[in-house]
Amino acid sequence: MSKPINTCVLGVGLAGLTFHVPFILALPDLFTLHSVLERNPQSPGGKVHDRFGVSPKIHRTIYQVTEDPDVELVIVGTPNPTHYSFAKAALEAGKHVLVDKPVTATVEQAKELGDLARSKGLVLYGFQNRRWDSDFLALKSLLALPSTDPQSLGTLFEFESQKTLKGTWKDEPLPAAGQTYDLGSHLIDQALTLFGKPESITAFIQNIRGVGSPEVDDSFTIHFHYPRGSPQPYPFTAILRGHILSARSSQLRYLVRGTQGTYVKYGVDVQEDQLKVIPKPADILEDATYGKEPKALWGTIENIAEDGVTAKSSTWESKEPGQYIELFKNLGATIRGTAEQAVKWEQATAVIEMIELAHKSAKEGVTVRV
Repeated sequence: MSKPINTCVLGVGLAGLTFHVPFILALPDLFTLHSVLERNPQSPGGKVHDRFGVSPKIHRTIYQVTEDPDVELVIVGTPNPTHYSFAKAALEAGKHVLVDKPVTATVEQAKELGDLARSKGLVLYGFQNRRWDSDFLALKSLLALPSTDPQSLGTLFEFESQKTLKGTWKDEPLPAAGQTYDLGSHLIDQALTLFGKPESITAFIQNIRGVGSPEVDDSFTIHFHYPRGSPQPYPFTAILRGHILSARSSQLRYLVRGTQGTYVKYGVDVQEDQLKVIPKPADILEDATYGKEPKALWGTIENIAEDGVTAKSSTWESKEPGQYIELFKNLGATIRGTAEQAVKWEQATAVIEMIELAHKSAKEGVTVRV
């Protein structure tokens, strides 16, 4: 059995303490939390010790991380503008790398990192954890139904996915800033996972509130246009929305229209809120309620009845719990050479390509071809 992978997590803010450190600690057979990058720890053990009671080595600079021969894997969970430079430094030092979204600010940067990783035989992995949201897993299972199933939506002709986001320090005009890079990375990755690349894109990207730099968007609506026969027999549109102003207690998540029915889903995956307060990382695996959506958030389907007129309503259960831990299991297995990489770097690069094209469409007021 291979020894656990010595891991250094860069950044101990929301990303590090919520989305990375708990999973590294929850999988001791795969990973060891060797160290973290924390520039100004306010306590002897730093934020990780304050939160989880463990004391990894604390590095103050990226140079200390890259020069540490014991570090095998670097997880980049620092602010967006540092993702490219930190990932590049880690790869050049011979470390495997997991990069939080958005992986880079430009396609050129993403391709450069991919080439560098391949030249050194290293694993470079994009953190597209939302593929393991409970609501997305439920949606995938619904779309996999045969057309003969009474709950099948039939042939799709419109797909809408949306989320809301609160304002943060990301209002500053820095590389990869704005809601499209932050939130759009997840929605775009999910759409590409389901339907592949579109033929063209029409986007509306704005700073509606007028807060911070006008160059930093707080809302977006992106239309992915698919021609007839790709992936559906009819012309198909995937609509991706992110908005910072939405006064509703339970936000719309999915609205999917097909020839045989319509699916509507509200609410968001529960894992983030659970991870912020989880007593110990082992609960990710041991607590039966982890990642489970409450029934109140299950989606609803309206199907056309046999008479072709009446609509029949039913519930679509979110049977599978959210499973961000599956990404980390796959990451560890990929590094050890026992599994195929689930989130391929080419896929992470495609997300940045779509974001760049969306910004081009919005800026020029045109539909752009992919």
